[in-house]
Amino acid sequence: MAPPCLRPLLRCKSCAVLFLTPLLLLALPLLVPTPEAKCGYVIVLMAVYWCTEVIPLAITALLPAVLFPLLGILESKKVCMQYLKDTNMLFVGGLVVAVAVEHWNLHKRIALRVLLIVGVKPPLLMLGFMGTTAFLSMWISNTATTAMMVPIVQAVLDQMSSTEQDLTFTEQPIGQVNSVMELEEKNTMSLTSVQVIGNGHLPEEPKATGDREAKKRISKGMVLCVCYAASIGGTATLTGTGPNLVLKGQMNQLFPENGDILNFASWFGFAFPNMIMMLMLSWFWLQFSFMGFNFRKTWGCGMERTDRERATLNVLKAEHRKLGSISFAEFNVLMLFLLLILLWFSRDPGFIPGWATFLFNKDEEYVTDATVALLVALLLFVVPATKPNFFCYSRNSFDPEQNEEAAKEPFLPAPLLDWKVVQRKMPWNIVLLLGGGFALANGSDASGLSKWLGDQMTPLHAVPPWAIAVILSLVVAVFTECTSNVATATLFLPVFASLLSESGMYRRDVLM
Repeated sequence: MAPPCLRPLLRCKSCAVLFLTPLLLLALPLLVPTPEAKCGYVIVLMAVYWCTEVIPLAITALLPAVLFPLLGILESKKVCMQYLKDTNMLFVGGLVVAVAVEHWNLHKRIALRVLLIVGVKPPLLMLGFMGTTAFLSMWISNTATTAMMVPIVQAVLDQMSSTEQDLTFTEQPIGQVNSVMELEEKNTMSLTSVQVIGNGHLPEEPKATGDREAKKRISKGMVLCVCYAASIGGTATLTGTGPNLVLKGQMNQLFPENGDILNFASWFGFAFPNMIMMLMLSWFWLQFSFMGFNFRKTWGCGMERTDRERATLNVLKAEHRKLGSISFAEFNVLMLFLLLILLWFSRDPGFIPGWATFLFNKDEEYVTDATVALLVALLLFVVPATKPNFFCYSRNSFDPEQNEEAAKEPFLPAPLLDWKVVQRKMPWNIVLLLGGGFALANGSDASGLSKWLGDQMTPLHAVPPWAIAVILSLVVAVFTECTSNVATATLFLPVFASLLSESGMYRRDVLM
């Protein structure tokens, strides 16, 4: 605990950071009245606010829209344009599709189906949880994926635990005497009974304790694997997590001569193999940490399913039965989801001309990944959630009242999504965070701060590129322990871009 003299200061810590930080940092632009210093003032102030979270992260992201015009760094209309760039609209479109998938429980149906396929042996079950979580987090947010998968994991673990307890009370091991019978026959126990107890398994209580500890370790591993897989899976697609889109937006802004080199297909081709490798390494590490290397025991090769595994399978089947058969709405969402993926991959695959090239021969950038995402998002508000009634009057009915009721029904039923659902589930704060990052990058470039930072990193030119990559990776990994991933990417990417340009490591022919 803090000393009594410091407790009042800790209580007003947020207030002190909020008001004292801009006043103390104000010396920087006052003593060095250059555009670079003014932009640095804004960046450091935002970094402090993002690290301490004295105000919401999204509100901190709005500071460039206020401070850049006031400090004479950038015009207001140029700053505000950064908050709704093409990358932001790509993120919005992808999130709308993700909201539809969550709203109709399509992600839960996919998860349960995969788990039923992979099996219920502990390592296979962990692999099923991780693979399903990683796949879903490629398309919907990591938080939503984890929130959906953890209750399924918990239900499976609870059933496994209750099954073990039932077996303990209903089945007595060979040579062990029931405790109730012992109490009833305590006064009339024969020599044979004493011999049975003496040769029984009462001394094996430590083994039972060890089994309980092993079950606890397996339960921890099962829960942790979902969190790990959600973070790993989000790296596989461009819309899987916020930092990916921060990179795309800032790369298009800082290196405009590259065109649309970083799109959904090119990112997937690079990141998906890396995701698979990281997922397998995490699976092996979690299995080693929580299950050990007894593969015969954990995999159960050539062994029948235990009661515990049958109970786990029954839980998954019961959860899957609760969903019922696939509904008309789920089928439509699935078709639109597959359409989105198909259009993303075929727009500009790189190794062959995409459909955007055939439609717009002059410039394939007329259509971007954001165009595709918004098109599918628009269709979600048009495609009906139930089968439409194309005939207002029933052909086989001669009841006027029935025909009148049918005529009152709308010709087109409710769509798959309505705005209230999107407004409730859409993380608008991430959109503002992305916009704040693009505004910071634009201000750094316009003020000359990016070039100044690149000049200060001249001693790093002699360091091999692989060493720089390792150093920067460690710095960012440590920094993200206390700040948001999106905020960290927003702060560091302009600096790294300056280092890349000034060190001569950036080559357009390599990126192309």
